[in-house]
Amino acid sequence: MSKRQEMQRFIRYYKEQTGATEVDMHKVAAFAQQTGWKMPIPPSPLDMLAKQFTQAASEETEYDEDTGKPFRVYHAIPAGNGQLGLFHYVTMADAKRPQMLKAAVMRREQMVRDGLQLTLDLERWNKINPAEEPIVLPMDMTLDIEIAKHADDEEDKAA
Repeated sequence: MSKRQEMQRFIRYYKEQTGATEVDMHKVAAFAQQTGWKMPIPPSPLDMLAKQFTQAASEETEYDEDTGKPFRVYHAIPAGNGQLGLFHYVTMADAKRPQMLKAAVMRREQMVRDGLQLTLDLERWNKINPAEEPIVLPMDMTLDIEIAKHADDEEDKAA
């Protein structure tokens, strides 16, 4: 059994033991620690600082001088050395087309995976709750994105 499967099994055990239906993972972790679960080794200070820099870079935005619309400054691209989960970051100004395309495709694939999983989750919920009105959400977000793009314009005009 993998570590992830073992943890998933423990979450079910926690629910059985506590009767919780909404699960606070900090409480699960504390419960696991009380039962003798081997605690993980904290990351190194360097790893922690790198993670903080990654978060800061991913949140940095600037504004287009013509439209006033925000854009993300840094974009993640796979490091290319074969290590999964390792990324380098490139600014919009420094990104070559292949880098920007790779970053954009990767983010779009994340959106597709999220949309697929949400669809599967809702199909399951609808199946096990036949007496309830089905939850159906459209996955074509083109209109939603256009509305959101222009929402700031309308707020600016109202101010």
